[in-house]
Amino acid sequence: MKRISCLFSSILIIALTHGQSVQEFPSWKEILDNYNMDGTILVYDQKEDKLLGYNPARWDSGYLPASTFKIVNSLVGLETGVVDTTFVFKWNGQKRRFPQWEQDLNLREAFQTSCLPCYQEVARKIGALRMNHFLDTLHYGHMDVHPENIDLFWLEGNSRITPDEQLDFIKRLYNEELPLSLPTMKTIKNIMIQEETPEYRLSGKTGWSIRNGNNYGWFVGVLETMEGVYFMVVQIEPKDQQQVQDFAIARKAIAMEVFREMGVISE
Repeated sequence: MKRISCLFSSILIIALTHGQSVQEFPSWKEILDNYNMDGTILVYDQKEDKLLGYNPARWDSGYLPASTFKIVNSLVGLETGVVDTTFVFKWNGQKRRFPQWEQDLNLREAFQTSCLPCYQEVARKIGALRMNHFLDTLHYGHMDVHPENIDLFWLEGNSRITPDEQLDFIKRLYNEELPLSLPTMKTIKNIMIQEETPEYRLSGKTGWSIRNGNNYGWFVGVLETMEGVYFMVVQIEPKDQQQVQDFAIARKAIAMEVFREMGVISE
């Protein structure tokens, strides 16, 4: 099924990190254009040890991690004992932004519905001191964490992570190379699963932040097939910041379009 080399005319450039050569696909711009988005795409083919991408100018530019930080928040929450696999976030009955948040949620459900109040609770229980310790240990971007912003630092302020750093982190998590316990990493890898078909398994997390009135979005994930494992980072923004009605679905949809164009999953 894999047909990367014959689908595109590509050029080789030098990656902005680790000195690894990168196969760049300018044609992936068409996928972004179809969703009226600007942005960047990074894919790492683990079996072939190949880095593929579009728009390298953004690979080392920092952005708020938004809800992709729920991956780290979950890991640290488990590792510190703040939550466990049986933990239930109790709804206090107050109105929330989305109806799916207005119920009691276990850890998997809170992650899959991207429940902000749930993860703000986790961050407050972890606290700024322990959070900073784990962020340093995990080498996760450049987060600006202190007691006053402990439940918002991934959504606003000076915290930043680059697409390349996101890719590196998701690779280390998948390969269980983080300085955390194996049960913690295995639990979060399981919670991250979004789709399972006879052809593939897709795991990951989306994110959406608004900074100075501009919308930015992420999809960070892993695609597993019979032929290999592919790590993906999509970082996008609407070309027209007044038209965001399709922004939520575009983040993951663009990732899946790229995988189809690569030929690693079928139409």
